[in-house]
Amino acid sequence: MRRTRGPRRKRSCNFCADNVKVIDYKQHEMLSRYVNEFGRIRPRRQTGTCAKHQRALAVAIKRARHIALLPFADE
Repeated sequence: MRRTRGPRRKRSCNFCADNVKVIDYKQHEMLSRYVNEFGRIRPRRQTGTCAKHQRALAVAIKRARHIALLPFADE
């Protein structure tokens, strides 16, 4: 059972805070932060992104995988 000490702080979306309009699939360094060590896309509750940017992030990661900028799975 988890103990809480005070109110939980709401995590803000990094893309909303930076006023990002388009998530570019060519920025593979930035996209690799949202992929875990097994090559899977990390969920919203871990990354703190909003639903709108999480969907755009998933599309960008999938496009980067097809062009071989990101691996499909880690060896």
